[in-house]
Amino acid sequence: MSELVSTRIRTTAAKLGLPHLAEAINEYTRRADEAKMGYLDFLDLVLSKELAVKDDRRFRQALRLSRLPHHKTLEEYDFSFQSELDPRKVKDLATLSFVEAKANAALLGPPGVGKTHIAVALAVAACRAGYSIYFTSLDDMVRNLKAAETTGRLTSKLGAYLRPSVLVVDEVGYQPLERAEANLVFQVISKRYEKGSIILTSNKTFSEWGQVFGDEVLATAILDRLLHHCEVISINGPSYRLKNRLMAIERENEVA
Repeated sequence: MSELVSTRIRTTAAKLGLPHLAEAINEYTRRADEAKMGYLDFLDLVLSKELAVKDDRRFRQALRLSRLPHHKTLEEYDFSFQSELDPRKVKDLATLSFVEAKANAALLGPPGVGKTHIAVALAVAACRAGYSIYFTSLDDMVRNLKAAETTGRLTSKLGAYLRPSVLVVDEVGYQPLERAEANLVFQVISKRYEKGSIILTSNKTFSEWGQVFGDEVLATAILDRLLHHCEVISINGPSYRLKNRLMAIERENEVA
């Protein structure tokens, strides 16, 4: 390819918003020459590479907006440490069929067993697949909705929790709610019902949610909508955090 043509292509690519093509065109043509590609094969190479770059850029931008506390994957989860947890159940969720069906997933268990890790990993997988995601703890969501209600912006703020394809609600049950606060949660759950997926983590069994939400009737209404289409995974094994802390103490003792 002549330098003049190469320069024209880079200029056109930049105008089309394809900066990667502008930078990589010489590499593409080199590969095409080596493989003796036809015109259509070369076009397929360029378009597929540009699509991959665009998807990766979208993925990274979506992750930045998701408010995820970290970017964990299921490959990083130590299933061997949780011997009672069937990895197949989690991997079934990772197919994202529940997201496609606008259903929910609930991860239950005591603190430290990796509920949030799995929830985040599923959210990252959903984001990679092109779904919009948003992460919040229950306490933060309630606090933000209360503040918005006070200033007359409740409808607008509700939108932040209703728009994403996947809403991750972490730490349900760590702090009991007043009835007015529980009603705000009900609004989110009911408005998302069959319109978008929720992934939640909780250290309480569903039978204890009446105490969490301060009202048995309201808790039942929330559970009715949440569990109608929901995959539930209970993790009742030991705490990763305690395990790591004990290992650190052992290392300190060995050094001493």
